[in-house]
Order: sequence, then C-alpha cells, then structure tokens
Amino acid sequence: MNRPGPFPRFEDVLRSGMPIVTCEIASGDGADPQDIVRRARLVRDHVDAVNVPDNTAGVVHMSALAAAAILAREGIDPILHVTCRDRNRLALQSDLLGASALGIRNVLCLTGDHLIHGDQPNAKPVFDLDSMQLLGLAAALRRGRYLSGREIEPAPDLFPGATENPFAPPYDFRPLRLMKKAEAGARFIQTQITYNVARFAAFMERVRDLGLDKRVPILAGVAPLRSAPAGRFLRDRVPGMEVTDAVLRRMEQAGPERARSEEEGIRICVEIVEQLREVKGLAGFHLMPIRWEEAVAEIAARARLKPARLSLAAPVAAVARSETAADGGVPGLDGSALHRSREHRA
Repeated sequence: MNRPGPFPRFEDVLRSGMPIVTCEIASGDGADPQDIVRRARLVRDHVDAVNVPDNTAGVVHMSALAAAAILAREGIDPILHVTCRDRNRLALQSDLLGASALGIRNVLCLTGDHLIHGDQPNAKPVFDLDSMQLLGLAAALRRGRYLSGREIEPAPDLFPGATENPFAPPYDFRPLRLMKKAEAGARFIQTQITYNVARFAAFMERVRDLGLDKRVPILAGVAPLRSAPAGRFLRDRVPGMEVTDAVLRRMEQAGPERARSEEEGIRICVEIVEQLREVKGLAGFHLMPIRWEEAVAEIAARARLKPARLSLAAPVAAVARSETAADGGVPGLDGSALHRSREHRA
C-alpha cells in the first residue's frame, strides 16, 4: 500500500471548522509491528487521526510511543496516549520530548486506569501527576521550560488534548472539569463512549452555556457493541461507562448468532451518531471499535463520516507543488492556508 500524499496535520484540520473523525486502535499485544500496521490500515482512510492507547485498563501492551512511531512511519497522524499511572514527572517529560523528536505532536493527557482493574493488580502505581497537571506540564514544555525551570532548546512541538466523561457522577461537575482542562492547556477533547444520548445532550447544553464549545473542539466518543455480553461487561466492569437498558435489550434480542449481533451493534452505533449530529457544539466524532477495527469502514459509510483532511488535502497538495516548483525544495506544511475561523459542528 502506498503512503498518502501531503495531508494537513490534525491541528490544522481542527482549525478548518469541518467535522472531524478520529479513531482508536487496539495496542499491539506482542512485539510484531505488523499487527499495529494492519489495524491502522483498516481505519486510515476513514479518519483524520488515530489514537494509540497506553496500557488501557492497566493491562500491558506494546509501548504507545513505539506504536505511534509506527503509525507516523505509515503516514498516519497519531494521537499518543500518555498516562500518569506508570511514570513520574521525569519520565513524562522525557517521553514527551521523545515523542516530539519522532514527529509525534498530538498527545492525549490521561491520569490512567488504576492497576486494580488490570491483570497485574500488585504492580505499584505512580500517579506523581494527574491529567490536569500533565496538561500543565505539556504547556510548560511547549514554552521551552522543564518543570525545574531549566530551559529547553529547542522546545518540543506538542498539541495536547484531554478526555472528559459526561457519564460519571457527579454529572454537574463534568462541564466544569472540562473547563479546567481547557484552562490547563487542552487543545481538543475526546469524550467517553456515548450510549445515553440524553445525558450527553444535557452535558453539552451546560458546555455551551459556559462557552466551552467555542474554546476547544469536542469529539463525541462512539463505539459498536459486538454482543450483549460485551455490553454488560462495559456496564458492570468499566468505571464511568453507561450502557443503557434499551441498548442492552436490543443486543439481547439480536441473539447469540455472531453476524446478527454484530449487525445490530453497528446499527445502534450509526443511530447514535445520527442522534449526536443534532447536538450543537460538537466538532466531530471519536470512534472506539474496541479491537474491532474491521467495523470502522462500515460505520463510516452508513453514518456518512468522512475525514476532513481529504477535503483539505487537495489545496495543501497544490500549495506544496507550487512552492516546490518555485524554490526547488519540499515545503513544510504549516497549515497557514487552512486557518479559517471555525464553527464546531458534526
């Protein structure tokens, strides 16, 4: 497969004001880089950037930094998850500098799932910082200073983001927490998976009241269920996850036959995307197929999800060609032609 041509960066796509699509792929469960490549190629044509998890649920997988470097080598713009659970502030600063050196700008700042949820619960957690402090750390590095105050030359080129969970009580606090993350330096937000659209809409109403949808682009998390047991597992075992009774009933009525169950899961996911399109203030969608990357193409087709970068790529390529012809070099794509005023919509 040929690598793609010159595409605008994730930051530039967000600034364009067009609806955005991102997708999370599963981390490698071994040392084979081709596993990451295979998963990434299943989704690359349907998204603007690809998230790489960092030992999700406290279970060991391939280094997220290594996986993100593999994606970058494939011509895919990665969003690197960086969690505070396993690293102190020295290691976090070192990894953020290393990411920038590898050309990985987009970093999702996370506190991290506690180790009691993983398969090695006796491991020692770190939690030297939390996600809010990690955002502040990324901002300090971007300004050219370590936390110690020592100067960095050159400073890392980072584009930090954060998550928010509208489905974890206390619900009234969640928009305020999003505001704190925006103030700490988050440049984009990806939310927890949405199955309760009414609760998400109420969350976004308060977000709009606070004017946060104008300050930071918000991508609504969506995911297909493969079976009723998978839905019950998410509801009962994953903290902060809300799978409604109505969704579970539909999955149970689909029966145990795999093809029918998966079809119903995709259908529900597409319906949720359509409902979320009616919620004002969204910049796009974040797909989390939960080790089912094969479903992304079908969901994108049925829900009419198209990466904004494809629409923006033609003018970027044209500028690149003209500048190359003019000076004989290959220009850096700084996205300056794309920085239109943006209206968050999905």
